[in-house]
Amino acid sequence: MMKQIIHHFNNSKNILLAAHVDPDGDSVGSLTALGLSLESLGKKITLYSESAIPAVYRFLPASDRIVRTINGLNGCDVAVILDCSNIDRVGKAASTIKQIPEIINIDHHTTNTNFGTIQLIDTWACATAEIVYRIIKNIGVRITKAIATSIYTGILTDTGSFRFSNTNESAFAICKEMVEYGVDPSYVAEHVYGPFSLGRLKLLNRALDSLEISATGKLSIMTLTRDVFEKTNTHPEDTDGFLNYARNIKDIKVAALIQHQLNGNRTEEPVSENCYHVSLRSDGTVDVAAIASAFGGGGHRNAAGFSTELTISEIKSKLLKLAETI
Repeated sequence: MMKQIIHHFNNSKNILLAAHVDPDGDSVGSLTALGLSLESLGKKITLYSESAIPAVYRFLPASDRIVRTINGLNGCDVAVILDCSNIDRVGKAASTIKQIPEIINIDHHTTNTNFGTIQLIDTWACATAEIVYRIIKNIGVRITKAIATSIYTGILTDTGSFRFSNTNESAFAICKEMVEYGVDPSYVAEHVYGPFSLGRLKLLNRALDSLEISATGKLSIMTLTRDVFEKTNTHPEDTDGFLNYARNIKDIKVAALIQHQLNGNRTEEPVSENCYHVSLRSDGTVDVAAIASAFGGGGHRNAAGFSTELTISEIKSKLLKLAETI
C-alpha cells in the first residue's frame, strides 16, 4: 500500500487532505504534517476541516490555511482522508470528495470501514500521525521543524501525553526524533494544555456541574447544551479535554460527554433541533468503539463518538441502561 500511495503522490498535481469533524490533535497534526510535506514536493494542496480548529491546536504550522468549505473539486486528482473510520466523518463534503478519482484512506481506528481506492490502516499505530511519519520518511521529504511539530503534537495528544494504552515504542522513538528536528516540548505543551480563556474555564465549570454518575458507579455523563455555549461565549471545540475529568473519577469505566452539535461547530443554529454529538472515553476495560458503532459512530477502543438526533433524555436512558452491563 505504501508504494501505491507514493506512486499516486508522485503522479498527482492537486491533492485534497481532509480531517474529521470535531478534529483532535492527531487529526490536525496529521493533516498539516502531510500537507506541508506534499507541498514541499511541488504539489498544490488543500487542507480541509468542516469544523473549526480547536484553539489549542491553532499554533500548529499551516493550521491557519485549513479551509472549512469546498467549492467544487477544483481539479483535485487525489483525496487523502486522515484519521477517519468512515468517509462520512469528514462531514457534509463527503459526497463531493467521493467524486475525486483516487481516495486514499489513512487511519488507525479498529472500526475503519476500508473505504477509498487505497487503504493504509494500521490499528497498532499509536496515532495516525505515526503512519503519516512513515509515509513522509518513505517519500524522502526533509522533515522541517514545522512538520516535526505537527507529528509530535499528533502523537502526544492521541496517547494522552504517553498515558494511554496505545502508547507504544514508536511513540517515544518518533517524538525523540522530532525533538532532534527542533520541536520544543515545553512550547507544544504550553499551547495544548493552556493557557485557557475565561470562557473555557466557565464552560468547564458548567460541564462539571452537569456531571451524573450511574447507579452502578461505572458510568459518568456530562451534558452541554446550546444555551451553555452562548452564556459562556464558547464553542463546541472548547470542550477538548473535558472528558478526562469525568473518566478519571474513581471506579468509572466509561465517561460520556453529550453536547449540542452546531452548524460549523459554532454557536449558530443547531444542525437540527435535536442533534447531539456524544464523545465516549474508556478506562481500557470497555470497548467504546463498539458502543459508538451501534449508534452509527466509531473510533478507538478507549475513545470514540457518535452523532444522534435522539433527545438528551433518550441518550442518557440508553447510556444508563448500558451501564448496567458494564
